[in-house]
Amino acid sequence: MYKQSVVSASSGRKSSSSADEPNQQIEPVDRAAEKSLIRKCDLHVLPPVAFLYMLAFLDRINIGNARIQGLEKDLNMRGQDFNIALCVFFILYIICEVPSNLLLRKIAPSTWLSIIMVCWGIITVCMGFTQSFAGLLVCRIFLGMCEAGFFPGCVYLISMYYRRHELQQRVTLFFCTTIIAGAFSGLLAYAIANMSGLGGYNGWRWIFIIEGVITIFAAACGKYLIVDWPETAKFLNSEERDLLLCHLQEDAAEAKMDRLDTKSKLRVFGDWKIYTGIIIYFGVVNTGYSISFFTPTILKQLGWTSVRAQILTIPIYACSVVATIIVAFWSDRLRHRYIFAMLGILLATIGYGILLAQEYVPVSARYIAVFLVAAGANITQPVVLVWLNNNMGGHYKRSISAAMQIGFGNCGGIVASNIYITTQAPSYKVGFGLSLALMWICGLACTVFLIGLRMENIKRDRGERDDRYNLPKEELENLGDDHPSFRFTY
Repeated sequence: MYKQSVVSASSGRKSSSSADEPNQQIEPVDRAAEKSLIRKCDLHVLPPVAFLYMLAFLDRINIGNARIQGLEKDLNMRGQDFNIALCVFFILYIICEVPSNLLLRKIAPSTWLSIIMVCWGIITVCMGFTQSFAGLLVCRIFLGMCEAGFFPGCVYLISMYYRRHELQQRVTLFFCTTIIAGAFSGLLAYAIANMSGLGGYNGWRWIFIIEGVITIFAAACGKYLIVDWPETAKFLNSEERDLLLCHLQEDAAEAKMDRLDTKSKLRVFGDWKIYTGIIIYFGVVNTGYSISFFTPTILKQLGWTSVRAQILTIPIYACSVVATIIVAFWSDRLRHRYIFAMLGILLATIGYGILLAQEYVPVSARYIAVFLVAAGANITQPVVLVWLNNNMGGHYKRSISAAMQIGFGNCGGIVASNIYITTQAPSYKVGFGLSLALMWICGLACTVFLIGLRMENIKRDRGERDDRYNLPKEELENLGDDHPSFRFTY
């Protein structure tokens, strides 16, 4: 068995579960075995959920590609109808995130995530057969409900296998599947559009039907590919499980929250960090959705044909993948988040500045601006997700915080759905201007988050939270990141 002493990640100070218990002296861990174990986790944990989330994102954003293949004309959509169809997705998506993550704690991830994936695959197929705008709205509402639990559930699951400064690269690789989905969506839509007329259906219908069927098949396989919690992971033997749990415990110190009682609920729902994290994510996710929903339309309105607009989205997403992975590597290596989040915001700011002045710049410059906006948003988004997760302690705290940040933060998707006003094309002054403002709301909230975390660490280093060691043992062992041995990272 592999065991070791529990040490605070930042301070190096040992802590005990009660004031009068001696510190437990335990044998050190084999670091070579740890590295081998992490590589094994990388092979089993990330690839299945990353691939399945790529399909999820395809099903969410394929409406943008369907639009330029005749969706609006066939369903007699007028004015802002397309924006409404985007917006209604988020109604149940936001409401169902927290309940879904709480269910995930009770049900095996491989079971729960596969079930909801089958459901949204069926709904995606139904979108291909809808004959009215009302039918499209109903499908989009229930698509949001079924997809609600997948992204926060996967982030929560991945975070339970890695230490805080191993997590950025893994979550970023997972997140990059959404960027790949954006590129692949354009390529797939281009291929499927050639099926227009087959079976009497236009190309946009085949986009939904084929992508939905692929999702259903993948979900059935997902039951056997998605891992469960580390304590029960079948791909690990008993010795590897013990080593993994020791490896994680060394980083977490005694920041546990394995019971959701009244006091822990107050600690979770009264935590300022979660609400700041929501504002941070809200600011950046608006741009993330804007890119996914409107890039094909924006490129088409730069004067290119529908097919060429689809193809020209691919280099944008490819560039974003490279930038995002590089930033993730250095963020983990330097054990820092704030500067990298702000770097993405600065890149997006330059891009939005060019787009707001697009009448004064050539088409090539506008195309480069879309590169900058996409890269900036895609750099910042996974960094801020991991940053909040890094500063949450305990099973339930991570579960609820991930769901709340992603769920309520996705109100930015509602904003993105309504600010690109058809009558303002191709300048989209409101869309670009408001998105730029929201990126800087994200930047301001990141700065507040940084200052708050540093101030709290200083207080803990001074011993100003050590009175919590006098709490009853049962409460002390369920404090999460409120435990005085825990140190925040920024």
